[in-house]
Amino acid sequence: MKIFGVDIRPGMILEDNGKLYRVLKTQHTQPGKGGAYMMVEMKCITDGTKRNERYRSADTVEKVALEGRPMQYLFRADDSLTFMDTTTYDQVILPSELIGDQIVWLTENMEVHVEFYNEQPVTIALPDKVEVEITEADPVVKGQTAASSYKSARVSNGQRIQVPPYIEAGTRIIVNTADGSFVGRAQ
Repeated sequence: MKIFGVDIRPGMILEDNGKLYRVLKTQHTQPGKGGAYMMVEMKCITDGTKRNERYRSADTVEKVALEGRPMQYLFRADDSLTFMDTTTYDQVILPSELIGDQIVWLTENMEVHVEFYNEQPVTIALPDKVEVEITEADPVVKGQTAASSYKSARVSNGQRIQVPPYIEAGTRIIVNTADGSFVGRAQ
């Protein structure tokens, strides 16, 4: 399916010169002179090479149609992850680099969406938000609440994130898996 250059978003899979690329970053730029364009950083799925490409607003690019299947994450062994198809109970072993930096939010028994292209897995989509527990939080600095401020905290998977000053150790929070940012308290 053809899409315009301005419609490219991070996480999309694009086809260019017979290779599949995962979009890592996009930046829309509108110079003072000339037309607007989208700077796209992408990584080849097969060989792992990165490349930057500039797409003008009118340029079209081929977005790959993927078949998604719900799967359950079972366990990690070395650099491979084992998933189970929730409908057929078939197990699939995938390389951990399909997830990228989001792997820190992957927990056992988590429901994920594995996207396939010609029966080959190309990407794994974690839920947008996950619930974690704060294991330790920095103390609040007096006067820090006058402006919107954040403090450092460690969550149950070992990651350090920035949280509002009212969050204490033992609190369950919701974290955005895309960038590891604090979303809110869990209910």
